[in-house]
Amino acid sequence: MSVLTVRDVPEDQIRVLKTRAAQAGKSLQAYMQELIARETTKPTMADMAARLEREAAAEYTTADVLAAIDEGRGGR
Repeated sequence: MSVLTVRDVPEDQIRVLKTRAAQAGKSLQAYMQELIARETTKPTMADMAARLEREAAAEYTTADVLAAIDEGRGGR
């Protein structure tokens, strides 16, 4: 695992992070690791735009949609 150092973080921001970590029952290190993990697993806007483009480019005909509806109704 790598070590990450962040310099020049304003004291008021450090205080907020320490408070939030304490409220979550975590050390500052554990809290920051959780923030980093959460941030790095979220898709970016570019990722989302690419996904939407791929999905919007799917070619479905009216017949495909009607067949899917009929198939869904048949399962009732």
